[in-house]
Amino acid sequence: MEGAPLKLYGMWSSFYVHRVQLALHLKGVEYEYIEEDLSNKSPALLLHNPVHKKVPVLLHGDRPIAESSIIIEYIDEFWKAKPILPADPYERAVVRFWCHFVDNTLRPSFGVILRSSGEGQATAVDNFRQNLMFLETELRDGSFKGRKFFGGERIGILDIVMGCGLYWNSACEDVLGMKIIDQESFPLFTSWFESFNEAKEVKEVIPPAEKLVEYVKGVLQKMFN
Repeated sequence: MEGAPLKLYGMWSSFYVHRVQLALHLKGVEYEYIEEDLSNKSPALLLHNPVHKKVPVLLHGDRPIAESSIIIEYIDEFWKAKPILPADPYERAVVRFWCHFVDNTLRPSFGVILRSSGEGQATAVDNFRQNLMFLETELRDGSFKGRKFFGGERIGILDIVMGCGLYWNSACEDVLGMKIIDQESFPLFTSWFESFNEAKEVKEVIPPAEKLVEYVKGVLQKMFN
């Protein structure tokens, strides 16, 4: 498979797609990007991901890999230079736990904010902030204490999983007119995000903020109309 063509089927606003793009950029791996219209999915996307019929899909030669976290681990195992996951089995288990937490607890709790209003929204904000405080505490006292990134001195898988979605969070904050993740409450977390935001590879992948804000406005309008 060495030297086999690499294609990524994606959609420009998807943070799941950004995760895979960032992993490839961090590794310095070249690939062909194919933009999908999710309202009119291509035959190729349906062929390569017949179960979920969604992006991202990485096509390595004639072998399709779906689901962002699985794709990232595949990338890390195939292109071994500049590792994204820790070598130590326990440390790998720890970052996998927190990636699962982000996708299955933290991210859904932010989604509740978007679907709520009034007192319900205030409660949802408090719940999200309580969940985020677990990561702030880990940066202060736990597994990631004293680190520039969750991955250490380099961006790792938890940085990718956490960081790419934060641009959506920021766009939603702008549209909602509220600050949910503030520096006073989350000093270490916001410092980590500043470091993540400054990485060259991140800047290569994440769309302009104003473009994401306009897209989020459209998504929220559809949700409530």
